[in-house]
Amino acid sequence: MIRAVLLDLSGVLYIGGKLIPGAVEAIECLYKANVPLRFITNTTRRSRSMVYKDLQNIGFHIEADSIYTPVQAVINYLKKNNLVPHLLVHPNIQNEFKGLIERSPDAVVIGDAAEYFNYNVLNEAFRLLMKGAPLIAMGNNRYFKEPAGMSLDLGPFVTALEYAAQIKATIIGKPSADFFYQVYSDFGVEKEHIIMFGDDYASDTLGAIKAGLQGGLVKTGKYRSGDENKLTGSDAIIVSCITEAADWCLNNYQPEAR
Repeated sequence: MIRAVLLDLSGVLYIGGKLIPGAVEAIECLYKANVPLRFITNTTRRSRSMVYKDLQNIGFHIEADSIYTPVQAVINYLKKNNLVPHLLVHPNIQNEFKGLIERSPDAVVIGDAAEYFNYNVLNEAFRLLMKGAPLIAMGNNRYFKEPAGMSLDLGPFVTALEYAAQIKATIIGKPSADFFYQVYSDFGVEKEHIIMFGDDYASDTLGAIKAGLQGGLVKTGKYRSGDENKLTGSDAIIVSCITEAADWCLNNYQPEAR
């Protein structure tokens, strides 16, 4: 039984700017059934407003405030801990941190900077870490699926800095249990009745299960043959695509009695 659903975006609903067949219709079916729904992504190349516009442009009718990215979570973390970030992030999201950079940085924030990763910017961050600054990462995913094929994600760069500076990063995005909590806490639903479907068996499916939610894996996006075998014994739900995931959710959805 489930009472709410979390869905990954890239690899589950679309790849690059291309829709996965049936995705729009699947989301509409969930909305029509009044299933509480949130969209949770580790995308850090684009702000939430940009992600919202992207979804609108390819046919989805999704509320902007139902989309959660690690950017908002990192900003909340910085404010709570009175930290000033040195940003190693994509230019698309730099303006999100306006107002937080008012003095010398005392923490390194790393997102998926894509082609803006280079030796000089990594070395600048490394030197701050060696002076004692904490490393705050918006995720640790290894790779993701783009139209051209699999591409390096944030995780390998986080690991490089951890190794060089001999520290451990604070991970704010998936699979952080705190990040999942920020997404579902306003549902008013016990976490064991929430399922997370994604294309990453580690960050999405196992991450959700370790956070106390149910976990599901779709065989699209970054999924690779055999990933489901890494979930043996976890009670994960394995489906072929978002259409099948939506059908499973509808068949297992039970709203709370009022």
